Amino acid sequence: MKRFFQGLLLLVLFAVALLYIFDYDYILKGVRVSYFTGHNSAFISDYTYFENNTISTSDQGQPWDLHKDYNSVEATPRLENANERFGTVAFLIIKNDSIWFEKYYEDYGTTSKSNSFSMAKSITSALLGKAIMDGYIKSLDQPVSDFFPKFSEGLAAKLTVGDLSSMASGLNWDEHYKNPFSITARGYYDDDLAETILGLEVTTEPGTSFSYMSGNTQLLGMVIRKATGRSLSQYLSESFWQPLGVEHDALWQLDDDEHQLEKAFCCIASNARDFSRFGKLYKNQGKWKGEQLLDAEFVDRSTKSRFGDNGVYGYGFWLDTYKGKDIFYMRGILGQYVIVIPEDDLIITRLGHHRGQPVPGKVHWSDFYIYIDEAYKMIENAT
Repeated sequence: MKRFFQGLLLLVLFAVALLYIFDYDYILKGVRVSYFTGHNSAFISDYTYFENNTISTSDQGQPWDLHKDYNSVEATPRLENANERFGTVAFLIIKNDSIWFEKYYEDYGTTSKSNSFSMAKSITSALLGKAIMDGYIKSLDQPVSDFFPKFSEGLAAKLTVGDLSSMASGLNWDEHYKNPFSITARGYYDDDLAETILGLEVTTEPGTSFSYMSGNTQLLGMVIRKATGRSLSQYLSESFWQPLGVEHDALWQLDDDEHQLEKAFCCIASNARDFSRFGKLYKNQGKWKGEQLLDAEFVDRSTKSRFGDNGVYGYGFWLDTYKGKDIFYMRGILGQYVIVIPEDDLIITRLGHHRGQPVPGKVHWSDFYIYIDEAYKMIENAT
């Protein structure tokens, strides 16, 4: 038995040594953050295991208005079942810019932080719009090579900042979540994101078709940081967190303390009420309390398909037509949603541990439709 454990220890040490030799040592952090905490992948409170920058708010917070019928209707049985099954921690329905329904689960509440995951892509795209508005970036058509000369030859010379925001870059990024050796896992757990991103190549024609890649948004975040001369956290604080009257500081995960690069493709830790403000900002064409924080044309382009009527993505936002209504929304991998239905002045925000199942023939998930269906039933029940 002693020899067995000695052999096992040697095997483990050999495996660890190989990870370091072949530059896969980030896997050790992944194991420590996930498996050693009782999880098998990323989870909504994992931001506490990473370095973070603070997204600071001001002292001039603007609380949400509560609707005159606030929480006057209970969640439908189907919604409650879905919330229990998928581990919802926050569910909001915002009607006419007022919170109409609000419910929290477990020990979460109005101020509880939760990882946004890829909802951060929408926020990073908003920062692109702000950088264009502020004159730091010329337009959606500005070449990425203006900021990173590495992308100045061949197909890469055609790559624009708009291609990054609309998921049309042609980069050789593999969006694979289960493989610990994938570049997506490396991006999440490694300590030098810039090195990883600048090692990518443009292998197909940019600007011609949609292909979802977290690497697109990470490179976009690096462009914004270089163009503005600010960290993404600082620029987000100045551009939106403070003007939107956000009531609580948030956190944005970094690759590490040395490089201080935010994970632009994911990982802003905030609460449901504050994430919802971006839904309201885009629903109202970039205007907030009479101030034009984002150019209305940029917002309009962001929430419409770049590649034809059947497109599923704009610039940083997912798109769908459901119940005869045009919908745009922010989405995170574990069922984080800010769903905006402008026609009915409606925002549905959900945060939680899990999402539903893929819908055949769609890029949207089953829980997305459940939340919309049941929100409308609740509103009908109130009339």
